[in-house]
Amino acid sequence: MDLGLKGKVAIVTGSSKGIGLATAKMLVNEGADVTLCARTLETLEAAQAEILEETGKEVLIVSADITQKDACGKIIEETVNHFGRLDILVNNAGTSEAHPFETVDQELWQQDLELKLFGAINCSRAALPHFRKAGGGAIVNVTAAAGKTPGAKSFPTSISRASGLALTKAMSKEFAEENIRVNAVCIGLIRSDQIEKRWQNNNPELTWDEYSKLDSHGIPMGRIGDTEEAAKVITFLASDGASYVTGTAVNIDGGRTAVL
Repeated sequence: MDLGLKGKVAIVTGSSKGIGLATAKMLVNEGADVTLCARTLETLEAAQAEILEETGKEVLIVSADITQKDACGKIIEETVNHFGRLDILVNNAGTSEAHPFETVDQELWQQDLELKLFGAINCSRAALPHFRKAGGGAIVNVTAAAGKTPGAKSFPTSISRASGLALTKAMSKEFAEENIRVNAVCIGLIRSDQIEKRWQNNNPELTWDEYSKLDSHGIPMGRIGDTEEAAKVITFLASDGASYVTGTAVNIDGGRTAVL
């Protein structure tokens, strides 16, 4: 299937590693021009070099902290100045902060919401005028399965992720007439630095394959997912292949989440 990404321009936040980097690579391989952004320039430069080596294509990198509104505008502006347009925004930046309710202070609540919710809001707001100039666009908000089924001791991350899902649905309805699609993915257990640290801390005697398949993870498909598997779904939602899909949230969790 031709996903119609040749000549499109995409921004992926939080893309120096993990799902963000895998998504950027997939978009590049499908013919898109891509901007990587994250806070640390060194990791961005390493990711840029990795993509060049694997694909032979240069990507733009922008070091920025999306908890700052002006930084969100900077990412959009530098991308449009460099590539001439903008078609896709993947709001991927985020961390996982899961704690008991009474241990989460005001500062951590604020930091989490600034990163995961307001980062997506401000990047999306800055992108909208350029989507309109291009005749449409696609936003994919990368959230977590915990946003659909918040559990005990999952504060503040499950709340900020649930807010991201509400943002996705409301924006999808408001901008559909302008051919601006807004979707989300809900990530379950996907191999990442955080998951690998948990493996090394808790079960260093196991190989990754053995750890991935532990029954205690509660994954019906029997294993932890790979970043490329998440990237494929994100890339599809960002592409013309999903031209009639908006306002939905797709679980990427091997069947683990209890709700659709």
